[in-house]
Amino acid sequence: MRKYASLLLFALLLNGCDDGDITVEQIDFETVEAKNCTTDNLLVYKLKSQESLLLQVPEGTFTEDETPLNVPDQHNIDNTSYRLVYRGYDGAITGTDICSLIPPATPKIINEWYAKSGLMEITTTATHTPNATGNGNRITGYNHNISIKNVTYAVNGVDVTVPEIKFGDFATGVTNTLDLAFDDTAAQCSTSGQIYNFIISGASITIDDVDASLIQNTVTPLNTPRTAVISSTKNKLLYRVYNSTLNADYFCKTPVPSTPTLRETWAGVDGVANVSGYIEVTTTTNGPNTFLHTIVLKNVTLAKGNSSFKLGDSFAIGSFSTVATP
Repeated sequence: MRKYASLLLFALLLNGCDDGDITVEQIDFETVEAKNCTTDNLLVYKLKSQESLLLQVPEGTFTEDETPLNVPDQHNIDNTSYRLVYRGYDGAITGTDICSLIPPATPKIINEWYAKSGLMEITTTATHTPNATGNGNRITGYNHNISIKNVTYAVNGVDVTVPEIKFGDFATGVTNTLDLAFDDTAAQCSTSGQIYNFIISGASITIDDVDASLIQNTVTPLNTPRTAVISSTKNKLLYRVYNSTLNADYFCKTPVPSTPTLRETWAGVDGVANVSGYIEVTTTTNGPNTFLHTIVLKNVTLAKGNSSFKLGDSFAIGSFSTVATP
């Protein structure tokens, strides 16, 4: 419903007039804060005291992933799916005026120029917020820098081309906040050797193709844990988020159960021995012929697409026990 409301709103915004004397060269909104009318970001706008710059885009244009270096997302301004409109008013304008489905009678529009064509480029970077402890960070949003090149405006019936309109930055949050609050109860599959822990609400962290030397029924010397580097082929670390709740019955099965369905996957970045992206295992006794293995990740970075964040200097997966054959 919000989608259709935004489309209707923008259609209403296109009903204006052109009788002012501001020139194209005077339009500069780059440093003005961008705002949006609805959470789906279909209509983004910037305001000065008596001016507005409006950008309408389809849902999903602003992605939750960084763009590769020097490779922005590109979209053609066509005045249909992607629209750019400048407006001047005879009085002060507010966001409420812009986002109202029924535009107010005042202020009146004295200039309205719509872009007939142009190439919109969006460079997206992740916004990282440091952890309170542990020297890690989390992605809490994305910044989208918008530039529109070779813009052709219709101004009083005449086409005017501008080399570039710097729309500037537009910030969005994340649709889902990642839950990484694992308890200290990990487990290991007896057949595959997968190490795992999970959060009932729908998240798991796993290590697959575990190096056989990591888990041994031998106590490790004091302050001398076993270590192994994370990679895409050995000791593969995956953090997964699901669309519904999890329980222990989901793990250690072949094939993998079809429910709950997977929402997103973050993979551990290949590590460097004793520097970054490696696993530490400390083994102690836990009763007769029983050994407790505590799994800790050191300086690990998780990545999905072009985005990544650091778990922290030390991140505990949890502990599990094994029983030695007498």
